[in-house]
Amino acid sequence: MVYETSYGTGLRPFSPDLNRGKWEKPTDYIFACLGLALKLDVFAASYWYFFELGILGILPYFVYMVIYLVPILVVHSFMGQFSSSGFISAFRVSPFFKGMGYVSAFLSISMLVYYSIFAAVPLLFMVNSFRPTLPWSCEGFESWHNVSSGQSTICNITKAFDENENETDYYSSVFHVPSVLYFENHFSNEIGYPEEEFELSWHLLGLFVLVWAMIAFIFYKFSETEKFGKFIRYMVIGTLALLLVCFLRFLFLPGALTGVNKYLTPEAEHLAMGSVSTFIIALQAFGAGWGTVIALSSFNGFKTNIMSFSWIISFGQVFIFILFGLVSFMLDHYFKEVSDATNYVLHDWLLFLSGASIISTMGWANLWTFIYYTMLLMAALIVMTTQIFTVLQSIFDEFEKLRERKQEVTFGLIGGLALCSFMFCTNHGISFFFALGSDALATHSLLHLLLILVVLWIYGRERFQRDIEFMLGQPFASWKVFIIRFIAPIILLICLLAGIGLSLVSHFSAVIIVISLILVWLPILAIPGFGLYYLFQSTGTFSDRCRRTCRPTDWYPVEMEHRQQYEEAVGNTEMTHQLFEVTEEVN
Repeated sequence: MVYETSYGTGLRPFSPDLNRGKWEKPTDYIFACLGLALKLDVFAASYWYFFELGILGILPYFVYMVIYLVPILVVHSFMGQFSSSGFISAFRVSPFFKGMGYVSAFLSISMLVYYSIFAAVPLLFMVNSFRPTLPWSCEGFESWHNVSSGQSTICNITKAFDENENETDYYSSVFHVPSVLYFENHFSNEIGYPEEEFELSWHLLGLFVLVWAMIAFIFYKFSETEKFGKFIRYMVIGTLALLLVCFLRFLFLPGALTGVNKYLTPEAEHLAMGSVSTFIIALQAFGAGWGTVIALSSFNGFKTNIMSFSWIISFGQVFIFILFGLVSFMLDHYFKEVSDATNYVLHDWLLFLSGASIISTMGWANLWTFIYYTMLLMAALIVMTTQIFTVLQSIFDEFEKLRERKQEVTFGLIGGLALCSFMFCTNHGISFFFALGSDALATHSLLHLLLILVVLWIYGRERFQRDIEFMLGQPFASWKVFIIRFIAPIILLICLLAGIGLSLVSHFSAVIIVISLILVWLPILAIPGFGLYYLFQSTGTFSDRCRRTCRPTDWYPVEMEHRQQYEEAVGNTEMTHQLFEVTEEVN
């Protein structure tokens, strides 16, 4: 035996789940990772940070792709594919840091609690698109809007301009979008103001219940790995097809071509701005919850070429970002086309809320509303189901006894998430998720930094390079290892500082600070907590305990054929002197 086992450390032995399944097709892994780019809260909360920059703003993405995105994707994929386990059990590569897996699970669950709003809002517009007159159109707006409120909308923007045309001194007018007011009308109190009374929207609550019922049905029908991979494959293809159809139709909107032209020919100084803001875009490649790629890659065949797959995933995701960016630009420039320099249109949450009023001006408005919001709903369901799938599989990999009760655990988790998500059916909860989303930039950057520390420094460059070459059956250049060890951490450190700064700005009330501490920051303490727990579980001097808990335990391919080959490969190389030392200690 040339690797250390759990028996020598006092830890519970790892028991692999040989019935966890694999992807039906290798490309299902690619489609599942492409679906991670549909995490659309980056568009909702940070639109102006990215897409006002135009195509030059996305160009730095390709630089980041080389210096840290693809390399870190490879590390994540290596962790999952080599160990054939989720993001908890994969950290047997260094048990001291196994708390990272539990933190990842908790952060993923926290994200799922608030992310259901991105499915409920499209469902709201889809359900109401069957009405003969759309309630957020200029024709249907007057049937429910309180005219005495004094809110001017884009429906009377021309009239307001004509009234002010002969005046030499007039101020800029603010115009609201009917679809935004329609959403806000579900609450009698204003959204996002701490001084307002807490209020629950029963209409939104019903939509949340419907969303979670859809997710429960998906896991009832597609819980097996092969079926789930096939489901995600067709969902991603369908979502991108509908996105492309909407993009082509929106080209005929007033101001759309102007928006596309501005996107493709921005000013040169936007390149410098883009080099900073695109940090956040690149981090979206890893999904809404950290560790998702580790769990998804664990269903690959052992020899799957994760190097080429990582490049395909990165290019595919930037294509999705650009396509959504173009759609956003066209919708934005529609409002600029119908207004002028003296009128300002307050279009909040452009892709999800304001876009509905624009679509209502098109021919066959009901049909296009249904198509557009079906695309957004599918995107949200892809993100949520993928996240739940990876969390569940990671739990089953770690806790052997729960594998016998998969159905109860699955629907218990979905039910618990549904109950917790009802907080975001309130006027205050609607504004909370923007702040929670901003915390992800800091926490993800921190976890990436720790992952590089674990794999490339504690486990070691030589052993990492040896293992990945054994798994892929091809050389892994040393310059790639150099980038991961030295260049990527610098970029991630900058992302961490930017994320902390963004979180401080976003937390504008005591309630949001408390929620953020409970759901995001306190779980980070589990990393040193579990490390100390494993340290005291071990035996010997403090130095011996540290070495023993940081060394890999049960770290080998799960399949017996690959495991025997790995033992022979490790036994015949001089790069495993530490493993031989461990063998001597165990003996």
